Amino acid sequence: MADDNKKNAANNQFKKLRQAEEGKRAMTEYENSAIANRAKTARLRALRLARDAQEAAELAANPPPPKKKKTAKKKEEPAEG
Repeated sequence: MADDNKKNAANNQFKKLRQAEEGKRAMTEYENSAIANRAKTARLRALRLARDAQEAAELAANPPPPKKKKTAKKKEEPAEG
């Protein structure tokens, strides 16, 4: 009986250590993923801002021609007879 208790205690302790190691590994993966995600987001934001600035500069240098306003045609009223 005493041997079984010692085995169970040792197995429980081993399980706890293994869970702690897995938890640390999972947390490290999570943090690395979050860091990579923030870096990717920052890179994409910089690219978007650069693209928007370039488009604004091109638009300022070459404004589009003004659009012609369409004249509305008057509907003919039916003649009363």
